[in-house]
This record gives sequence, C-alpha cells and structure tokens, in this order.
Amino acid sequence: MSSPEGSTVTFRREFPKLRPRALAAFARKLQAEVAKGRPFDCLITGDAELRRLNRQFLGKDCATDVLSFPGCAPRSRGAAPLGDIAISYARARVQARRFGHAPEDELRILMLHGVLHLVGLDHETDSGKMARAERRWRVRLGLPNGLIERTEI
Repeated sequence: MSSPEGSTVTFRREFPKLRPRALAAFARKLQAEVAKGRPFDCLITGDAELRRLNRQFLGKDCATDVLSFPGCAPRSRGAAPLGDIAISYARARVQARRFGHAPEDELRILMLHGVLHLVGLDHETDSGKMARAERRWRVRLGLPNGLIERTEI
C-alpha cells in the first residue's frame, strides 16, 4: 500500500550497495512524471518469489526480472493506486553486469519498464509505442539502454 508520500519501494531483505532512499525518490519521480501522480508500490525481492508470482498470476513457471500488476482505474480525479511492481534483484544484478552499469541503475530501468506497463503500454502488442515511450523516458531520466532496446539489438 502506498505511503502518504506516494509510491513505495519495499525490500524483501537487505541488498548490498543499494540506496533505498535513492530508489524510493526515483519511484516518486516516476509517479510524478510517468504515472501522472498515481502512486505505485515496488517490491525488490529474489528469483524464487518472482517465479512464484509469475506462476501464480501468469501461469508461467519461471523467474523473470520484472512483473507488473495493474490496479483499479481511478473512479474520480483522485490518485488511485496505479498497481504493483515486483523486481528480482538477482536478475537485476546479472543484467547490470552484462550491460556494464550498476545494479541500482538496472533496478531503475526495471522500475520504469514496470510503470510503463502499469500505465497501459504493452511492448508485445502495441507496434512499438511502449518501446518509443521507454526510450524517451530513459533518455529524460538519464538511464542506460532499456529492456526493449536490448531485445532489438
């Protein structure tokens, strides 16, 4: 559940070299700029939990890097919660190493990707709309290459 300050980032356990406050501030930046003020919650956890969530909600028995769970559409002008995101720190760490940047940057990339899904974009069905949006936001937020761009390489 979102805090009075807005979007939250919850860590299932302590992860070395991560700055929880910086990631929470980034989540609130995404809330303000990408999600148009709607808060979301982000869970940073491990592969086992991502696999369980993927199996339970999407019927896919494998771990993944990020999952998005949209919330309810707002009934009025209030900022109804956008939904939830779950990210595997283990996957983020491996991907960061592979692409030559810090795990914290990879978590930001995954968080952005998740929020874009929460606002209704879907790179599997939207003829490149999400890819273009992710690229624009990645540049604006000073992030390395995003998930969709990597698959296009």
